[in-house]
Amino acid sequence: MTRAPRKTIDGGKATLELRADGIVHLAWIRDVRIEEPDARAAMKAVDELCQEDSHPMLVDMETTEAVSRSARSVFSIPCAAGCGDPLLSGAFNGLLANFFLGVHTPPCPTRFFTSRNEATVWLLNPASVS
Repeated sequence: MTRAPRKTIDGGKATLELRADGIVHLAWIRDVRIEEPDARAAMKAVDELCQEDSHPMLVDMETTEAVSRSARSVFSIPCAAGCGDPLLSGAFNGLLANFFLGVHTPPCPTRFFTSRNEATVWLLNPASVS
């Protein structure tokens, strides 16, 4: 697997890279407020990176301050990556994860983790983490 270099998403609120293990890693910057245009720019960048290839995706929202309702809707639209797996931690983000899953149906299998290692293991072999 060829690694794609990390690139900054339009708007400057996140970075995106294709890691050597085949995982697409979308990382939002600290204390960011994600609005619909930010979510659309991120999903467009994922589509451009993946093109026709399906990849598991790690979405790192560990230090995200807020995600608007319209941005959450964008994250419910299928993209080129085969799977989204937000990595969240902290009480606020745990509430955000529960709210997201309660209101939106993700387009692919989605799990929320507080451990990047557990998230990576699950992405590479979903049956390995119960």
